[in-house]
Amino acid sequence: MNTWVFLHKYRIKYWKQFWLAAAFVTIETTCDLLQPTIVSKIIDIGVADRRPDYILSQGALMVLITALGALAASIRNVIASKVSQNFGSELRGDLYEKIQMLSFTNIDNLNRTSLVTRLTNDVNQVQLLVNSLMRISLKAPLLCIGSLIMAINLNPHLAVILIFIVPIILLLIVITIKVGFPRFAQVQTALDQVNAVMREYLSGIRVVKAFKQFEYEQEKFAAANQELQGKSVGAIRLMSVFSPSIALTVNLGIVMVLWLGGLGVNTGQIQVGHIIAFINYMSQILVSLMIVFLIFNNFVRAKASVIRIGEVFKQHNDAKWIINHFAFQPVNKGRIDFENVSFSYAGLGGPTVLRDINLTCLPGQTVGIIGATGAGKTSLVNLIPRFYEVTAGFVKVDGHDITEINPGQLRDKIALVPQQAVLFTGTIMDNIRWGKENATAQEVAAAAKLAAAHDFIISFPEGYNTKLGQGGVNLSGGQKQRLAIARALIRKPAILILDDCTSAIDIVTEEKIKQALNEYASQLTCLVVAQRISTVLDADKIAVMEGGTITACGTHTELLQTSNVYCEIVQSQRGRR
Repeated sequence: MNTWVFLHKYRIKYWKQFWLAAAFVTIETTCDLLQPTIVSKIIDIGVADRRPDYILSQGALMVLITALGALAASIRNVIASKVSQNFGSELRGDLYEKIQMLSFTNIDNLNRTSLVTRLTNDVNQVQLLVNSLMRISLKAPLLCIGSLIMAINLNPHLAVILIFIVPIILLLIVITIKVGFPRFAQVQTALDQVNAVMREYLSGIRVVKAFKQFEYEQEKFAAANQELQGKSVGAIRLMSVFSPSIALTVNLGIVMVLWLGGLGVNTGQIQVGHIIAFINYMSQILVSLMIVFLIFNNFVRAKASVIRIGEVFKQHNDAKWIINHFAFQPVNKGRIDFENVSFSYAGLGGPTVLRDINLTCLPGQTVGIIGATGAGKTSLVNLIPRFYEVTAGFVKVDGHDITEINPGQLRDKIALVPQQAVLFTGTIMDNIRWGKENATAQEVAAAAKLAAAHDFIISFPEGYNTKLGQGGVNLSGGQKQRLAIARALIRKPAILILDDCTSAIDIVTEEKIKQALNEYASQLTCLVVAQRISTVLDADKIAVMEGGTITACGTHTELLQTSNVYCEIVQSQRGRR
């Protein structure tokens, strides 16, 4: 897929408005080009022959042409502003939708901070380019070429000067384009790094303050900021040479026009009005070339941004979203089968995280998954909702290979409580309703009671309408986990996945949640990932993981007799079997 292909949609939608703006730009430019010729006639005919009537008539014509040009420019600006704003809004929305549709693998490959920069700064750069294309970018070449034609038509003898001036200007433009673009691409990369440092600092601000690492963070930011400054200065320094070089070249041409024109006036071969008009056309050429400089400046930035945005649109989501493949209606209400499953985050070429996993979870069962940190527990359960695609083997839900199921339909029947409780800005009720958008207040309260969250919620002055800060910053870790559990329970799923989600909850509260879940989970499949033995002690089946494999599977009593790894975990936490 070509990087620029994503722009085709907008080109089709806005081409009529673009050419309408181009028509008004042409009218405006034509009005600008006519004025020096009219001035020349006023001087050579009206002033030279002392004809006030001619001066007045030509002056009135100039006013009329100026008014027409101003009207055309105003209409052009309105069209350009409307199109560029609509384009920017649609592109930003489409890019956000594309990011949402990407798999976890795609997101892992794309730097998250870079995605934010592409969604904001890069889209703004492209939007500015579209706006300038419909305004000054169309006018500049028309004005430059038109001025050349009018100057040559006005006086071919003076136009000889342009033969020397134009090639030099073209050479300067080509050199600047070749050298400038890579530098602006480096500026965008450096900006990514600054955003990455800021994002990391803001997300970990409590840790930074707790360990008093201000100086370290300041040095890290200063390094990234210095890098951005250096890249920006280098790019701007290069571009700053372009403008004076063009101005010098054109002004030298004007000096030559005055010198040759003066000689021509003395010999009677050139009229004074022609010299003034020719200088005006040279000035218009200079102005148009300065506009070209600004256009190029915007273009190189926008080109780098278009490439970066295109890289996101080029991402291919390996998880196929099959529409109307078949109606996925679970027969056994949430049976899960892992059949010889292996998995690698980097695909076939990376290290294997899971290998040869075979596990069956039946409806109504609570299956505990326990093991040391890094054993692959979270990686295993992340395969069920197709956050990642298996490298080998099959994951089946109710007898269907999940690769044949639309991920949207599959996830409708799954509720997940992740290790890191993620809450969103809004009220407590809004956050719980993430699990079921149309849930009633009674359903929300019932889910909160199951998660042992109701008591602390009603202790707040505003109860369920209590506003949460970003990430639930005004709640404790245990409170956030309980809200995350309530959000999952209100969904009433066929499969419930609890991924070490009670690590910040005290033993007494955890026991209350377990008792509530025993009745709640009797009709669904529940997978409980845990570090603590107490969390999975009463599970119908416990899978013990080590080094990406399941080394043993059974009840607590059975594992005490058959699994040394499980015995070591029990002894390390309880001091006895």
